Amino acid sequence: MYDNPGNTTDQEKFLDQSIRVVKTESFEMKRCLDKGKTMDALKHALQMLNEMRTAELSPKFYYRLYMDTMHELQCLEVSLIQEYAQEPAKLGNLYECVQYASAIIPRLYLLVTIGGVFIKCGLGSRKEILKDLVEMCRGVQHPLRGLFLRNYLMQCTRSVLPDLPETEDMLLAHNNTLPKGAPALKPRDGTVEDTIDFVLINFAEMNKLWVRMQHQGPSKEKEKREKDRLELRILVGTNLVRLAQLEALTEEMYVRDVLPSILEQIVSCRDTISQEYLMECVIQVFADDFHLATLNEFLNACGQLQQEVNIKILLIALVDRLALYTNSSIEGQPAPTKMQLFEIFSEQATSLIKNRPDMPMDDIVALHVSLVSLAVKCYPDRLDYADMTFLGLRQVIEEKGITDIEAFGKVGRELTKLLNIPIDEYKNVLRLSELPEYIKVMSYFDYRGQCNIASYMVQNMLEEETILRHQEDVDAAFSLISSLLRDQEKQPDNSHETEEFADEQNLVARLLHLIRADDVDSQFLLLNSARKVLGEGGRHRLRYTLPPIIFELYRLVLQFADMKDEDEKWDAKIRKMFVCAMGTIGALVSTAELAELPMKLYLNVSSFCKQHSMKNFQGAITADRVPFEDNHTVVYEFVSKALSILEDDVVDSRDRVRCLQLTVGTLLKTTHLPEENWQPLANQAVLAAAKMFKKPDQVRSLVTVAALYWHGKTLETNGEKLRNGKKVVDILRKSAKIAKECLEPLVQQQLFIQLLSAYTYYYEDNCPEINVDHIEELISRTQDNAVQLDVSAEADSLEKQLGEAIRRLQLAKLDVAASQVSSARAEPDLPQPPSENEGL
Repeated sequence: MYDNPGNTTDQEKFLDQSIRVVKTESFEMKRCLDKGKTMDALKHALQMLNEMRTAELSPKFYYRLYMDTMHELQCLEVSLIQEYAQEPAKLGNLYECVQYASAIIPRLYLLVTIGGVFIKCGLGSRKEILKDLVEMCRGVQHPLRGLFLRNYLMQCTRSVLPDLPETEDMLLAHNNTLPKGAPALKPRDGTVEDTIDFVLINFAEMNKLWVRMQHQGPSKEKEKREKDRLELRILVGTNLVRLAQLEALTEEMYVRDVLPSILEQIVSCRDTISQEYLMECVIQVFADDFHLATLNEFLNACGQLQQEVNIKILLIALVDRLALYTNSSIEGQPAPTKMQLFEIFSEQATSLIKNRPDMPMDDIVALHVSLVSLAVKCYPDRLDYADMTFLGLRQVIEEKGITDIEAFGKVGRELTKLLNIPIDEYKNVLRLSELPEYIKVMSYFDYRGQCNIASYMVQNMLEEETILRHQEDVDAAFSLISSLLRDQEKQPDNSHETEEFADEQNLVARLLHLIRADDVDSQFLLLNSARKVLGEGGRHRLRYTLPPIIFELYRLVLQFADMKDEDEKWDAKIRKMFVCAMGTIGALVSTAELAELPMKLYLNVSSFCKQHSMKNFQGAITADRVPFEDNHTVVYEFVSKALSILEDDVVDSRDRVRCLQLTVGTLLKTTHLPEENWQPLANQAVLAAAKMFKKPDQVRSLVTVAALYWHGKTLETNGEKLRNGKKVVDILRKSAKIAKECLEPLVQQQLFIQLLSAYTYYYEDNCPEINVDHIEELISRTQDNAVQLDVSAEADSLEKQLGEAIRRLQLAKLDVAASQVSSARAEPDLPQPPSENEGL
């Protein structure tokens, strides 16, 4: 193809030499043109164009030489047009003189240039000149030189190709519509049919030259030749682009003349690179309605291509383009009017897969991706089309014996695209339940692939707010995402330890809040059925999926609380809801082997409530505030179970302290527990505080529990606080005793200061059992202990806290004394007893 390929350095050297000649000769050419010496200028142009005969340059470097030379030829063309525009008759001699040039390549380049000048100056028949030029170019059969010569022919004649109506009558009608003063078109200028013939001839010759490049040179350079051909493919494709740009090209002309000639040339060349590229060009450059009119002819030609041609790419491109076009331009019309595109492409795809048994599996899946896209976009109401595509793919998978498709392999990525299309287009995941083959195809994925698709479904349901109102909806949704709800055969042993597992289960948890029936009874049944399904998910899933069910049950309780007068079985239903919630929480303890989470669900779930915007959804508190029969029994059960979890299952000392604080807070908020129920719970809390593993934790917990006997409320107090000062003092004394036993000076000082603050608080709140002398004794002990502390930042901080506690106590004394004086003044004066002598 070129004699001396050499390396890049050699090519650069040859190119520099040729460009120097081009610049030198072009300079002389322009000087002669400026002096009016046209013939001398043409001689220099011939010398310049002699460089286009080189066989030393590769296509890449030959292209650079071509661009520089064409730039100079454009300057020559402009100068000739300016010179001969006034006297065009002189151009005839010039056209004849050029033909006497000895070398064919320079001669043809100049003939093309002057031929373009002829047409632009209005001389001769445009039709005859174009025909003459395209035929003369057959004289160059060297592939590389011939391709660039014919490309130059297309560039020079691009703006002068006839783009006029087909017949003289049409031409006359066209001239009648021209604005006043516009030049009328002449019949000899040719019509669009002449342009079609010109371009098709040029296209056919260029394709032959391009294919010939593949067969020149040694076989060891085959890959290099293929690379060079791919770099030159745009030169051939330019012809098809120019055809598509013709405004006068009609659908009838395309069907009758254009496409048959193009397809004949493509099929007959029997070259894989050429066939694949040119068929793709046809798809991309011509109008969509042209493709619809010639769909069968195009698909028949696809079946005649070489076996090595990747027809999958061609069909996918055509399907995607026509799907987009038909969906936008024929919107609103019934599906049968859309030329039955799906049936045509489906049959073609089936035939292609059957005739090419060695077709890669990822290509087969990619082909079905386009078919499904066509089915769901153009025929959204024809679910059978999409299901038919999934059925065909499943049959192919079974025939090939594939059982496990990796999520991130080539086939897996294509299969993911395929399964995501209906999810995106239908915008209602529940419609997928009407595609029986969808789930069967999805089952060929490995565990990670199935989870990815199921997660994508859940995300779509959350984004589209797909509400699950009926049992059928819940069953359909759970069937589609079953890989997220239950352990699978293909599931790895450590899958629950991954971040993906946690993210997926959190998505499922969010999905459960979309269960919203139209009435309370139906909602309870849906939640109960969902709980049963989720209960089979295994211990690692329950921690994520059961809490939303519990929150929804609490939401339902509060919603149903206002319907007491509307339902005769109101009390029984409320109790049943709490029993269901209790059983669900119990599963977190027994099956999921959790402790702190179920305890929070039994009691006060502050962090969870903020996250789910459910401020008042707390087990015991919710039961306490709903005035149903035996609500105190439910409250007692919730709190007692929480205390049992604290005693039996919570191991870490910090967790025990935190959970005890939750329990105390819950008991302080309850108001409907009878004394007989409240007292055992409070006593159990005190025992739990005293059983803390670390003594500092015992002290702090006892101080916390003491508040129960001061601020707690029972059913008998009618909303008033207990104010059991004796019990408060007993607990504080026990705390002080334990604090004295601590051996770490800093920790002991912290505990003394905390106790001092607690005593001061109750003293301020007028607890009569608080002895000021005992507080003074505690202050004295704390001050003595402060002297023994080593100098440190912690000791300085504790000293400041102690001073603040003492100052607060002094202020409390003043307030208490002032309140006592004011109360004494407010008492009425009692009458004095009579004296012994009074009345004598």
